[in-house]
Amino acid sequence: MNHQAQIIRFPQNRVWRTYPGGKILDQLAGKEKPADSHFPEDWIGSVTRAHNPGRESIEEGISFVEAGGERIRFDERLARDPEYFLGRKHVKAFGARPQLLVKLLDSAVRLHFQCHPTAAFARNRMNEPSGKAEAYHILAIREEIKDPYVYIGFQHPPRKETLKKWILEQDLASIEACFEKIPVKPGDTLFIPGGFPHAIGEGILMVEIMEPSDLAVRFEFEKAGTILPESARFMGRGLDFCLEVFDYAKTTLADVRERYFFEPRLICSYPNAAGGHFHLLGEETTPCMQVRQSLLSGTVHKREDQCFIGVVTKGGARLSNGGDSCRVKTHDKFFFPAGADNFLIEPDGSMEMLECYPPKGC
Repeated sequence: MNHQAQIIRFPQNRVWRTYPGGKILDQLAGKEKPADSHFPEDWIGSVTRAHNPGRESIEEGISFVEAGGERIRFDERLARDPEYFLGRKHVKAFGARPQLLVKLLDSAVRLHFQCHPTAAFARNRMNEPSGKAEAYHILAIREEIKDPYVYIGFQHPPRKETLKKWILEQDLASIEACFEKIPVKPGDTLFIPGGFPHAIGEGILMVEIMEPSDLAVRFEFEKAGTILPESARFMGRGLDFCLEVFDYAKTTLADVRERYFFEPRLICSYPNAAGGHFHLLGEETTPCMQVRQSLLSGTVHKREDQCFIGVVTKGGARLSNGGDSCRVKTHDKFFFPAGADNFLIEPDGSMEMLECYPPKGC
């Protein structure tokens, strides 16, 4: 069996962050005493290194996978046959990198107020290849959380000089008053453009799909007893520079719901009532990623002209690709190669799957 026929599954790849969470990820890993910690994220199919000041000696963020009985970095795996795994057009545009970062994120607290640069800002002002636009697909809410929410964009935008004063003074009450809570529920899919200040509420388990960078302006300096060092606040460039990252336009709750929340739209039905393939997010909103969903109730011979990272969100199935096969269950993650002509999905009754695609151009 050659390496092309093997199915790439992703084991947990936990990454240290400044906020606590991850109890549900511990449960998924089968730990005897699951608990929240500073490892609230599982980076999936990642070739992106995490930026954690004070932990520079620890290389974290890069995914490792099994290949032919050996454990290797995911980027090294792709480099063995990039056109098969990623597709010829993708390699021509982006090289042997997926140009995508996917995470499972399990928050125990509200995350820091933060803002990420757009792709254009990152390229033109920072000499970085990617910004950090993000999409969220909500999987579950912790039982004790009765009113789950996110913050997206300024509903009550401050002036730049006023925001600078509040950040320096850490006047969190005034900063929070710039936002209104946006309720979320399992199954929601939403998008946060680069430049939009935002925060994820406490108790949310989600799939996060984003541009492959760890660039963040964190303008809240303390969370759950951890104080961010200066190097973790302003991308090493100072507050005045980072104030240029923000989009200060007013974004109403109606704007957010209309522009940045998405309902599934049928792309096609699979033969023999085996289910359907649905569009969630794509080029009509952002050139930087695509998100689709498959609802399967029978065997499907899966063909795509692009690679994607699949996350099983409900049920399970047997996956087959040439001479290789494996079983996947809820919250398992795998990679679908662009050149996979013989990929078969046989659900255990039924299965729901999120499909995270790289950009066609960004």
